[in-house]
Amino acid sequence: MTSLIRILSLLSALTATSAALSCPECRSETSSCYGSSVTCPSDSVCGSRYTEASIGGVRSLHRTCVLSTECNFKGTLSLQQRHIRGHLVIVTSCCNTDHCTPEIPALPTKSSNPNGVVCRSCMSSDSTWCYTSDTMRCTGDENMCLLQTNKVTGSFSLSTAIRGCATKSICDLGGLSEKIDGLSVDIKFTCTSGGLSAHKVVLTPAMVCLLLLKFFF
Repeated sequence: MTSLIRILSLLSALTATSAALSCPECRSETSSCYGSSVTCPSDSVCGSRYTEASIGGVRSLHRTCVLSTECNFKGTLSLQQRHIRGHLVIVTSCCNTDHCTPEIPALPTKSSNPNGVVCRSCMSSDSTWCYTSDTMRCTGDENMCLLQTNKVTGSFSLSTAIRGCATKSICDLGGLSEKIDGLSVDIKFTCTSGGLSAHKVVLTPAMVCLLLLKFFF
């Protein structure tokens, strides 16, 4: 469970770019923050990106200039470690007047109903790659299988990876890059649709036996 909370905390911390507007810029681990204004590029508006993890109550709010195409974004991703399941919600709201402060929109409802998609599930705390025979059943609108890689460079380096389920909106982001306190953060989302067939996962006892032999002998 500790590894799951650590990964979700990292995800929450990392997830956070017309006439030129002046917009407040700030970052917080609560649902509110206030900061001095910065001048945005001409194709940007004032935005608030809010993320919340289901385990540990980890939150992150980043207010800054964002592209208008990033407005009204809602997406979720889920990962699983043993029998513990966690998910991350990401929402973005915007406003387009000088010094305006976008309100945080209502978080999307997370459905627990299986949608028939089964994805690989794994986490790595020291590499941008992980692969496992472990699987998880996707629920609700999370009908894509996700590989997310996170790289942090600067005063220290960190590489992590997760596999799990995600909404198409998360996959369509492709990636996020930004500077945080002198650190360069690069997040990439790679997705496949359809995932594994649920009945194939259930009806392969020979494969299960081979895996048991591998792990216990």
